[in-house]
Amino acid sequence: MNEKRTNHYKTDTRLVLTGRNSHENGGFVNPQVVHASTVLFEDMATLRGEKKSRYKYGRRGTPTTDALTDAICDLENAAGAVLTPSGLNACTTAILSCVKSGDNIMMTDSVYEPTRDFCDGLLKDMGVTTTYYDPLIGAGIESLFSNNTTAVFTEAPGSQTFEIQDIPAIAAVAHKRNMTVLMDNTWATALYYDALGHGVDLSIQAGTKYMVGHADVMIGTIAANKKAWPNLIKTHGGLGLHVAPDDVYLALRGLRTMKIRLEQHHKNVMDVIEWLQTQDEVTRILYPALESDPGHAIWKRDFTGATGLFSFILSPTSEIAIRALFDSFELFGMGFSWGGYESLALQPDPSKCRTARPWTEDGHLVRLHIGLEDTSDLITDLDNGFKALRAAS
Repeated sequence: MNEKRTNHYKTDTRLVLTGRNSHENGGFVNPQVVHASTVLFEDMATLRGEKKSRYKYGRRGTPTTDALTDAICDLENAAGAVLTPSGLNACTTAILSCVKSGDNIMMTDSVYEPTRDFCDGLLKDMGVTTTYYDPLIGAGIESLFSNNTTAVFTEAPGSQTFEIQDIPAIAAVAHKRNMTVLMDNTWATALYYDALGHGVDLSIQAGTKYMVGHADVMIGTIAANKKAWPNLIKTHGGLGLHVAPDDVYLALRGLRTMKIRLEQHHKNVMDVIEWLQTQDEVTRILYPALESDPGHAIWKRDFTGATGLFSFILSPTSEIAIRALFDSFELFGMGFSWGGYESLALQPDPSKCRTARPWTEDGHLVRLHIGLEDTSDLITDLDNGFKALRAAS
C-alpha cells in the first residue's frame, strides 16, 4: 500500500490529490487504465520471489487498482484496502475474513437485506450462526455475546429505517473480547463518518453508490486497520476477487467530485423534507440530521454530514392509493440502489425481515433518494403523486 497521506490538507484538496502519482505516470494527472492478466518478470530470482517485484499478476493489483486503494487508505486512515465487484460482495468478503465454522456473528437487525440473506443462507450453511440485535442497544450488546462470538456487524444509519447506532460504545465492549467490528458505512461514506477512528476494524462501502455517483458501475471497498488487515487480504486473495480496470477508473473519477455531490444531495434533501413536513399524510420522517429524529444526538456527536437517502412514513391507506402515488411519478424512478445523480423511490417493508426489533409502524414506509435535479421540479413531482394518492384514497 502507498504510505503517502494527504490528511494535512482540507477534504476538497485531499479528494483532488489522493491516489495520484503523476511522477510515476509520465506526468499525466489521471492513472493509466491497465488491462492486464500476465506480468512478466525480469529474471528467475524475481519470479521465485527472491527479489521484490511490485506486481505479480493482474488479479493481485495493477497501477489502476493501486490508485484507488491508495486513495481509500488515505481517506479512511487505513492500514490496507481491497476492492470487490459489488457492495454486497464487500460485506460478505469482510464477514468471511473474520468468521469460521462454529463461530457466531452479531448482526444489526436494521442491516441491508441482501447481507441478511447471506447470513441466513450461505453463512448458515458454512456452520456460522447469526444473532440479530436491536440497532439501538449500544453497549448493552455485551449481554448478548456468546463464547463463540467473533464479530459484530454494524450499519449506521440502517438502510431502510435509519437508526443511528452508538458505534464507539459497541466497539468498546466488543474489543474487550477481541472481536472484530465491521461497519457498512455506505450512507455517510468516509467523508462524513470516520469509521476506523470510532473503533471499527473493517469499514465497508458500496462504492456503487456515492463514490461512483453516476449509476453506471458496481464496486465495493473494504478498508482495514492493522489488526484486521492480514485476514482481509488473505480472504480477498483466496476468493480470487478482482474488479475490472475501467470500473476502478470510473470509481476513482467519481471520488474526485464526491464531496461536491454529497453537499448538493443534502441541500436537495432538506428542500424536499421541508415540503414533506407540510403534508398531512406524512406522519414521520426518518433522517438523522433532523433534530426531531431519535438518532440525532449520536449523529451530531459522531458524524460530520448527511447525504441524500431517507425515508418517511405515510398514514395508513390502501394499496391502490400507494400504487397511484408511485405510478404518477415522472422524475422519481422506481429502482434499487441509490447514490447516483437521479432521484429514486421505493416502498420497502421492514416488517418482513426484522426479528430483534420488530417494525410495528402502521403506515407505509417510503424511501427516497434525492438526486441532483432542481428541487422545485422534484417537489412538483411529489405533489402530483400526493394528489394521485388522495384521489385514489
